[in-house]
Amino acid sequence: MSLQALWNLLQAHPGRVVNDLALFFCLAGAWLLFATRRRERHAVSRLVTEGEAETSAPAELDPATARINRFFYHFGFACLAGAVVLSSYSTHLRG
Repeated sequence: MSLQALWNLLQAHPGRVVNDLALFFCLAGAWLLFATRRRERHAVSRLVTEGEAETSAPAELDPATARINRFFYHFGFACLAGAVVLSSYSTHLRG
């Protein structure tokens, strides 16, 4: 699809295009949160099964892994917040 066709679509249906962009951000943010949580649970279960952490105390990840997980959580929630803002904005567009 050429750039001119995309521009014509944006001019014809601006609310729909912005709402589709919000849907993309929502799916990307939700997938990122899901993947981060799954990776974190897998790492903790690996620590427990390898015997590096006792079963009575909660297993803790190393600081670098915890920091990157925290970044992914923040970025995922920012994507979801951006999707809400874009979706709200798309209701005010005419077209």
